Amino acid sequence: MVSLSPRGEPLSMKSKFTRLAARMQDPEWRRYGFVMASGKLLGLATVMVMMILIPLLLNGTSVRADVPPSTPPAAVATAATAVAAPAPAPAPAPPVVLAKDIVNPLNTVWTLIAAFLVFAMQVGFVMLEAGFCRSRETVNVLVECVFDTCLCGILFWAFGYAFMFSEGNGFIGYHWFFLRGAPATYGATGVAFLAHWIFQFAFADTCSTITSGAMIGRTDFIGDVLYSLAVSGFIYPIIGHWAWGPDGFLATMGSQGKFLASLGMNFHDFAGSSVVHTIGGAVALAGAIVLGPRLGRKFKRDGGGPMTPHDLTIAVCGGLLLWFGWYGFNPGSTLSAMDFEGIGRVAANTTLAACAAGLTAVFFIYLRSKVWDPGSITNGFLAGLVAITAPCYWVSPFGSVMIGGIAGIIVILGVDLLEYLRIDDPIGAVPVHMINGIWGTLSLGLFASGQFAAAGSDPIAPDLSSKLTGLFYGGGAKVLIAQLVGSAIITGATLAVSLLVMYAVDALGLLRLSHDAEMDGMDLHEHGISAYPEYVISALASPAGAPLVVKK
Repeated sequence: MVSLSPRGEPLSMKSKFTRLAARMQDPEWRRYGFVMASGKLLGLATVMVMMILIPLLLNGTSVRADVPPSTPPAAVATAATAVAAPAPAPAPAPPVVLAKDIVNPLNTVWTLIAAFLVFAMQVGFVMLEAGFCRSRETVNVLVECVFDTCLCGILFWAFGYAFMFSEGNGFIGYHWFFLRGAPATYGATGVAFLAHWIFQFAFADTCSTITSGAMIGRTDFIGDVLYSLAVSGFIYPIIGHWAWGPDGFLATMGSQGKFLASLGMNFHDFAGSSVVHTIGGAVALAGAIVLGPRLGRKFKRDGGGPMTPHDLTIAVCGGLLLWFGWYGFNPGSTLSAMDFEGIGRVAANTTLAACAAGLTAVFFIYLRSKVWDPGSITNGFLAGLVAITAPCYWVSPFGSVMIGGIAGIIVILGVDLLEYLRIDDPIGAVPVHMINGIWGTLSLGLFASGQFAAAGSDPIAPDLSSKLTGLFYGGGAKVLIAQLVGSAIITGATLAVSLLVMYAVDALGLLRLSHDAEMDGMDLHEHGISAYPEYVISALASPAGAPLVVKK
C-alpha cells in the first residue's frame, strides 16, 4: 500500500520519517507500533525455530560429515586451516560419521518418557506390598523399597549396566564401568546413551523390588541389603546380558558358530517376561524357601489359610498404578517413537492381556469359593501383564487375549501350589512373576502370528528383521524350542545362584529376624515406629493373623 500526502501525491522517504517521528510523540501510536514490531519479530523467530527443529526431529541431530563427533573445536580449526593451505599430497579420506553416532531426538524423548513411567511403577510396588502385608510390617516395606531403588541406581551406574549391555563375551559385558568411555548413542537406536541407561535402570529396579514381595515380614534389614547387592549388581545384569546383551549367548543363539547353531533361531524376550520377571520371581522363591514361613502362618493343608491383608484399598490401587506403568514397560521397549504401528499394537496387546487375565482369575476364584476376591483379580491382571511382556510385539490381539486368559488361571493354580508346598509368599510374587514369566516366554512360541517383525534398530535381539511364527500359526516348533531353552537356562541359573546367596546370608545369621524381634513386629524392632502410630492396631495384626473365612 502506497502512502499519499493530503494532496494525493506519494510521500517521499523524508516525509515518511517526519510523519513517523510526529506519530511517536503520541502514546497510543507508540503502543501500536510496539505491538506491530513485536508481532513481526515473534513471527520471524517462530519461522527460524521451525526451520531448525523440524529437520532435527525428522533426521536426528546434525553432525559435520567431515569431523567425527568427538573431535574437539581446536582440531576442527586446525583441519580448516589445513584445507586452506596447498597440500603436497592427497589427504586421506575424511572419517565417516556412522548413523549410530547420531542422536535421534524423538526416540530419545520417547525412551525417557517410558523410563519415567517404568520408574513410577515403584510407587505401585510399594502400595501393593504395603497393602497385602500386615500393618505391623508396613514401615519395613516402605523403607526397603526405597532403599532398594537407591542402591540399585548406584550399582547399575558403577557396573550393573556395563555387565548387562556393553560388549564383552556371551556371558558378561566388560566395558563402560561407571559409564565411562560410552558412545553418544546406544547401538544404532539413535537413543542418547544416558537416556538408555535411565530406562534400563528402571527395569533393574523393578526386578529388585519383585524379590522383596515374597520375603515380607521376617527378613532382617541387613540381610535385605546383602541380597539386594547380589540381585542388582550381579544376578540381574549378568544373566540379563545373556538375552539382551549385544553378544549374549541366548541373543545370538542359532547363529553360525554360536550356541545351538543347528537350531537356527535365537531366544526372544521383547520387554522382560524372563529377563525381568522370571529372574525377580526366581530370586523371590529362593528367599521364601530359605526364610521359611512367617511366625503364625498356618497353611490350608494344616487347617489354616493366608494371613489377612491389612489394606486392600492401597493394594488394589497399587496394582492399577503398576498397570499404568506397564505402558512404559512394553511400548517403551521399542526404543523408537518412529515405530508408530508397533507402539500401538504393543499397548493394545498389553491392555487386552491384562483385562482377560483379571476376568479369568476372579471368575475362577468365584467358582471355587463363591466370593469375588479383590486380591485375585488384582494378581490376575498383573499376571496377564507379566505374561504378555515377552510376546507383546509379535502376537495379535486375539493371541493376547488367549495368553492373558490362561495367565489368570495359572496365577491362581500357582498360589495353590505354593500353599501346598508350605511356601509363604505374602503378595503372590512367585506365581505372578516367575510362573507367569515362564508362561509368557513360552507363549511366544505358540501364538506368534507371523505378521510382525520388530524394527531393525532394536538393540535387544539381533535377528528381529525376520518375522516370528509360532506353532499355532503354522510356524513349527522352532520358536517354541528356542523359548524353552532360553527360559530353562535363565530360570535354572537364577534359582541356583539365588539359593547360594540366600543360604550364605542365612549362614551369617543375617537373613531372618530373631524370634523375639518378629514377635515384636518388624516396624517397631527394625525402624522404631509404626505406620499407624495414632491408631490402635487390632488383633488381626498379630503373628497368627486371622482365620480364613470361606462362604459356604
